[in-house]
Amino acid sequence: MSAGASLLDLVILVPGKDEEATMAALLSMRRQSLRIREVAYRILLHPRRDPGCFLEATDVLQPYQAKADHALVLFDHAGSGQENRSAEDVEAELNRRLANSGWHDRAAVIVIVPELETWVWSDSPEVDVALCWEGRSPGLREWLRSQDLMKTEAIKPDDPKRAVEHALREARIPRSSAIYGQLASNVSLERCNDPGFLKLKSRLRSWFGREALR
Repeated sequence: MSAGASLLDLVILVPGKDEEATMAALLSMRRQSLRIREVAYRILLHPRRDPGCFLEATDVLQPYQAKADHALVLFDHAGSGQENRSAEDVEAELNRRLANSGWHDRAAVIVIVPELETWVWSDSPEVDVALCWEGRSPGLREWLRSQDLMKTEAIKPDDPKRAVEHALREARIPRSSAIYGQLASNVSLERCNDPGFLKLKSRLRSWFGREALR
């Protein structure tokens, strides 16, 4: 495909609204932090969520091969139906299927271990704000430890999703995809060292990067 021939720079397949809100915030609000140019993108939600993304990505994305320069598939390892395999093996298989279906080297797969919520738990104070724990006592992480949701010396909870859900319930805040958009818009991207997130940043920069903005 020649440069500029497509309508979209990127089509993204995700399993739900939380991932949709995260990716939309990153691509719309965090281009400077990601060091990428403006990207014309479309986000697709698979109705069968994580298993659907793994099993049916080639079919869902096939109509976009002539419409988008690149494709990205993002889903959780937990709940994908592939938990008995490593995330690396799952990524490799789907990358091969996408390449063989016609995307060649224009597509990439990110499997989050165990799930999206692991990206939430950086040490940024914005996490407390988004989960409505700002100014509360005890603090968020102290409370998580008191509930056996986080080990004393741990950087992140053992079960990131359960920790988010319990924290929101304690704060009497309904769970919403808007929370993930808020986090993606405000938390320092340098504070998240999750391998999946680092892989996402690297891939976006390789496709759409430019010199760091000053």
